[in-house]
Amino acid sequence: MGSRRWLLVVALVVVVAVAGFAAGYAVHSTTTATTSTTSTTSTNTTNSLPDPTWVAVWPSASSSLRYATPTAAALGFAHAVLRMRAVTTGPFAQGDSRSGEVSVRTTPAGPLTTVLVRQLTSDNSWWVLGASADQLSIAEPGALETISSPLFVTGSSTAFEGVINDALYQDGVTTPLVTGTAMGGSNGVVAPYATTLTFAAPTHPYGVLVVFARSAKDGSVLAASAIRVAFATVAGH
Repeated sequence: MGSRRWLLVVALVVVVAVAGFAAGYAVHSTTTATTSTTSTTSTNTTNSLPDPTWVAVWPSASSSLRYATPTAAALGFAHAVLRMRAVTTGPFAQGDSRSGEVSVRTTPAGPLTTVLVRQLTSDNSWWVLGASADQLSIAEPGALETISSPLFVTGSSTAFEGVINDALYQDGVTTPLVTGTAMGGSNGVVAPYATTLTFAAPTHPYGVLVVFARSAKDGSVLAASAIRVAFATVAGH
């Protein structure tokens, strides 16, 4: 239930943010449809402000990759951003008319990671807003928050030997700006964790913070939480 409450809060924030952009700024879009994906190029025409897709952690608005179904978006995100192997997906759980959740897991009895998805654009393609696992909460920073270095990351967790991992990415770059570890709870007992990440100024204004637990068997990513962030300082600006 913890992940569902968190995702509902994120969904509300995103709806408000997208509505604000739609009401106050003009965005020009050119859309080309294909059989399985939709390619969209969006350019903001006023004030250098982002279009509504800035709230999405996947796919990148600057790429041509688009998803025709919520399940495909969640699966692509699990592989590309969470770095999960052998991912299986659960059924799409509808929220409102343009959003919902897809659960993913890497082993039949393993923990669930809930991926929040939404249609953000008029082409009805699906975008990922974030992810949450019950055993890996992110309390600070908040979703869609503007961050700077050093970044204080807190939450609660339970993982093998108490160790959780975190990685901060900027959009369009597969190598993280910084990675780290923290100690939380173990053996199913949830306990607080805290860590500080120091990173150089990115070249892109937006990114994603991922907190994840590894498998005791092979070290692969077992479960993860992820939130969208904005950077207070961008190199060259």
